Amino acid sequence: MKTIFKAGIALSAILLVASCRKESIKEKTSLQSANQNELAVNTNQVKIGTQIWMKKDLTVSNYRNGDRIPQVKDPAKWASLTTGAWCWYNNDPRYGKLYNWYAVADPRGLAPEGWHVPGDAEWTALTVYLGGFEIAGGKMKETGTTHWLAPNAAATNSSGFTALPGGSRYYLGQFFDAGGYGYWWSSTQADSNAAFYRYLTYFYGAISGTTDYKTNGFSVRCIKD
Repeated sequence: MKTIFKAGIALSAILLVASCRKESIKEKTSLQSANQNELAVNTNQVKIGTQIWMKKDLTVSNYRNGDRIPQVKDPAKWASLTTGAWCWYNNDPRYGKLYNWYAVADPRGLAPEGWHVPGDAEWTALTVYLGGFEIAGGKMKETGTTHWLAPNAAATNSSGFTALPGGSRYYLGQFFDAGGYGYWWSSTQADSNAAFYRYLTYFYGAISGTTDYKTNGFSVRCIKD
């Protein structure tokens, strides 16, 4: 009787381990599949000068190695982050995901294989190729007012970049400017607290650049290696 009882326990343990392993493999496969689907949406590309850019902003939920990037909704938690995270603007997916700069800089890789988040110099090269900061923005913006607020000044999208006004998440956790502004991170750090980024707006055709806190949530557009 004892032998049968022990055999039953051993069999139960084997079945439990097998079940857990199966669930773990299933979950990992599901995550990888979801991330691959997201990447497929974003790898449509456009050549602008000598650079090749994605046509859409990044929407991945996992780093390149498969590790999940946390979605953080709570404003107070967002404000205190020193590690990578993403969010929807006002928890609405219409304009795509916003990432803090810690996700951009994470060594596990935010961009898919063969791509990277552009540095400040690469943004500058794009701007120069499109005629300088005063007119480059208009050549990058999606035309019309489906997404951009009127008048969406000088928008021609002649570059094919198709920039959308995804707005931002302020470093204290509030949301601002969807429809009116688009903000994109560079991979270039300014100092221990800030990094460089670019932005476009609905009321003129320029592209502007400056620095802001790494905790801000901005869109990410990738460039080919």
